Amino acid sequence: MAVRYINIRRRPAKPQQGLMEVGPAVFPCALGRGGISALKREGDGATPLAVLCLLGGYRKYPLEAACSRLPVSEIRKDLGWCDAPSDPNYNRPVRLPYPASHERMLRADRLYDLCIVLDWNISERRRNRGSAIFLHIAKPGFQPTEGCVAVSPETMRRLLPHLSRQTRLRICR
Repeated sequence: MAVRYINIRRRPAKPQQGLMEVGPAVFPCALGRGGISALKREGDGATPLAVLCLLGGYRKYPLEAACSRLPVSEIRKDLGWCDAPSDPNYNRPVRLPYPASHERMLRADRLYDLCIVLDWNISERRRNRGSAIFLHIAKPGFQPTEGCVAVSPETMRRLLPHLSRQTRLRICR
């Protein structure tokens, strides 16, 4: 059964960490180093205060996405994500090498081994409003992200079969 809403609120006294409510279940998650912001800007490290659609995702291993209802593609070595506000491909996937500033999607720290693209500044893209806002794997201890929401690999595996294009991620304060 697909989940309709996932609610995320910050943990009391820990603005870079959150609690993710999925029905009656609650999971810890990491938030941006800038906490949650209604005025998200490129480079501020904040997680946007918003209701976000899930667009699809990327995975490193073929079996990881076998049970997903979302379109999920394998991460290639030449896959990047442009984070240069003045570039025409800002907040879009790009093929590496790429001349403008970008992130590599295939990472040694494995944070994007399972990565869901959230519709922040994608459908209606504006310069400097923020890029590469994903739901991805958390660092140990749920260290802050650069603005994404991150969960443990176990939580991601539990969530993945229940996520669809109809799922909404509600990020609250």
